[in-house]
Amino acid sequence: MISAIVLFIIAGLAEIGGGYLVWLWLRENASPWYGVFGSLILVLYGVIPTLQNFPAFGRVYAAYGGVFIVLAILWGWWVDKNTPDMYDFIGASICMIGVSIILWAPR
Repeated sequence: MISAIVLFIIAGLAEIGGGYLVWLWLRENASPWYGVFGSLILVLYGVIPTLQNFPAFGRVYAAYGGVFIVLAILWGWWVDKNTPDMYDFIGASICMIGVSIILWAPR
């Protein structure tokens, strides 16, 4: 369970971080190198979920989607300084309940 969580967090940080670098390049006129490094990180993000031990691609990505939502809210809070409100926390909590059901429900 710990390795699944760690891989989801690493994948989320790669997706958000890579996307953020591309955003800075295209929307904030940062150096094209931001786009290059962001794109490479996004390729890495595409590989990371394949390291999960769960056999079903769709199930892994469905669960990852919930983790991504939580990470995106935290990124917005820490990097963009957009403080989450009560509804952000409630929605993120519901997502994590869904992730837990998807991954660890007895089948």
